[in-house]
Amino acid sequence: MVTAVAHPGTPPKPAPVLPGRRYDHVFFSGMALVMLATVFVGFGPTYYWNGVFSAPLPSFMIHLHGAAFTAWILLLVTQTSLVATGRVSVHRRLGIAGFFLAGLMVILGVLAATDSLVREGGPPGRDPKAFFIVPLSDMLVFSTLIFLAFRFRSNAATHKRFIFVATTGLMIAAIARWPLPLIHRHVGRAGLLSCSFLLFLALYDLWSTHKVHRVTLWAGGLLVFVQQARIPLGRTAAWHAFATWVQSRAL
Repeated sequence: MVTAVAHPGTPPKPAPVLPGRRYDHVFFSGMALVMLATVFVGFGPTYYWNGVFSAPLPSFMIHLHGAAFTAWILLLVTQTSLVATGRVSVHRRLGIAGFFLAGLMVILGVLAATDSLVREGGPPGRDPKAFFIVPLSDMLVFSTLIFLAFRFRSNAATHKRFIFVATTGLMIAAIARWPLPLIHRHVGRAGLLSCSFLLFLALYDLWSTHKVHRVTLWAGGLLVFVQQARIPLGRTAAWHAFATWVQSRAL
């Protein structure tokens, strides 16, 4: 019996690419546009249709936060479009600016949340001190996932999913402002609707690779866990004491 031996100079055969993966550009570009539409529907009446910087927002800090948030969504659409058209080198250079923007968003997000706490702001009928945990936890998850996206930027499949899930965590603020009574009466439903982005990603994974990507599973699981755990935590005496301390220091 003769066993074939590969010549030492023969390059290894590339791993087979599943047919569905060639639709990655279509899926992520399309979902970026859906996220853009989600944001514009939610913040349109109070922000975009009111002149953006001339909109009657509560404070200048909220204006800065809104501008950075908008820039991130527009950057997401731009970045997915660049990859889809093969301009990967431009995508990578612009991505460095994107990570600096993400860091600025976290800082502005915390400052905007604190500004709202001082003003006793938040959704109608919600305790401002209990609600303070929502934007802070959003920034915690966002910063964690963006850091991991930067860490694994050389792995395209992993990188793009960290970015996708991180941005999904921001969608709840826009969905909660949709002009739908069903959402206004039950704010928690905004969180459930935002999870539909994770569902679409998991379904795409199953269709394109026949399994759910580990980032979709673990990053998505982290996002859902934090969104569910923060509500009872925000009602505790310990959190109220912390929020009261922040409020007193920020006055």
